Amino acid sequence: MAYILLAIAIVSEVIGSTFLVKSDSFTKLVPSLIVVICFCIAFYLLSQVVKVIPLGIAYAIWAGVGIILTAIIGFFVFKQSLDFAALCGIALIICGVVVINLFSSTAGH
Repeated sequence: MAYILLAIAIVSEVIGSTFLVKSDSFTKLVPSLIVVICFCIAFYLLSQVVKVIPLGIAYAIWAGVGIILTAIIGFFVFKQSLDFAALCGIALIICGVVVINLFSSTAGH
């Protein structure tokens, strides 16, 4: 159940981050409200997850997957380019998340 909550927290954080662009520096009401609501949901769920999964592991997965999804949305939705260095960094993040989940005994599986 903790990993389901973590996945929802990640999706909520990514939606919130995406709407940061749409909020136009918090000058547009609806996108700004979506940002605040999504981040509140994300942090609440993360606070529940860390009761089961160690903070370092949960946050590493949350941040890593969030970065990857946000970069993908930036590329496809906002037409932001990713250079070779960015793609290499994202690949390393993916490797890190996989290593944590497959090999860490502290991941709480």
